[in-house]
Amino acid sequence: MRGVAIGAIGAMLALAGCAASSAMQASQQAEAQKDLADALAGRVAGAPRDCISVSDSDGPQIVDDRTILYKPVGRTLWRNDLASSCPSLRPYATLIVEVHGGQLCRNDRFRVLDPGASIPGPFCAFGKFTPYEKGK
Repeated sequence: MRGVAIGAIGAMLALAGCAASSAMQASQQAEAQKDLADALAGRVAGAPRDCISVSDSDGPQIVDDRTILYKPVGRTLWRNDLASSCPSLRPYATLIVEVHGGQLCRNDRFRVLDPGASIPGPFCAFGKFTPYEKGK
């Protein structure tokens, strides 16, 4: 009987952990959407492009597992929506990108290195780059 009670307690703790994890994930998604809205506020989307020049941006800002922003050096902010989810892509991670010819292009591969880790995650691929210009 005691084994059954311990098993029931273990199951309840597991369910509580899932609920907490689900709530935390929902909170992180809401925060990511707010960050994205703030970054794009007052900007107008242009036609997506296959490539951007590395010198046109000041580095990436990871929004979530499918969205990366390249901060502008000038007026244009670049949004990259990956074709599929990149499981290790999350804010504060480091992108490891092989740049060829000074451009980042759709389908170029990259890896993600989590803070404190020494082995990068699996390869992921960029999607199209959408320019967002400040409104006049």
